[in-house]
Amino acid sequence: MAVVKAPEAHVKLLARLMRAEAEGDGRLGMLTVGNVGINRVISNCLDFKDLRTIEDMVYQRPGGYEATVKGYFFQRAREKDIGLARQVIKGWKYHPASYALWFFRPEGDCPPTWYDQRNVGRFKSHCFFAPTQEDCPQVYY
Repeated sequence: MAVVKAPEAHVKLLARLMRAEAEGDGRLGMLTVGNVGINRVISNCLDFKDLRTIEDMVYQRPGGYEATVKGYFFQRAREKDIGLARQVIKGWKYHPASYALWFFRPEGDCPPTWYDQRNVGRFKSHCFFAPTQEDCPQVYY
């Protein structure tokens, strides 16, 4: 059962985002990026209040995804990427992004905090940051 409602167009949109943001980090890298996206939709806290759909999350401004303004994002979703998107929509969690709401790709080491959010780990090129359970209880389902 899905943790967010996702019409097929939104599944494909999430698949395109995951690929554009993290294809270089492989399958698990794409899944961690997908986790962050789904967490943003369900969180209704901090920077992500009033996001209700995958489409809202993907195109959020300010604070959205850099990949959405690059050509690679606009390529058609592949079946394997759609399958990965379905996994995170079902609520599957992947460390270190299980409860993360932010990630970025630093030049060097991951900082211990980023905009006052704690570092919860790194996967290949991306560092992940999570809110406290007190600030964002919905993320910790």
